[in-house]
Amino acid sequence: MNQLKRLAGIIWIVLGPLAIYYLVKTAAGEISKKPIIDTWVQWGVFVVVSIPIAIGMVIFGYYAWKGEYDHIEEELEELKH
Repeated sequence: MNQLKRLAGIIWIVLGPLAIYYLVKTAAGEISKKPIIDTWVQWGVFVVVSIPIAIGMVIFGYYAWKGEYDHIEEELEELKH
């Protein structure tokens, strides 16, 4: 299970920047199709809100990759008793 967590960590690390790349690419495409202030505001909000989420994904993945979550099952067992 710990190896699966570490593999998932690498996936999260990769998904964070990819999500921002595709979001910015989509936003640029949509804004160029319809360059009015409403479109700018809408996509600007999407990008600004999504960047911290993507950063959080990368941080979460880094900790999973480093093994910070390897002891979770043991702690859950201790809490049950």
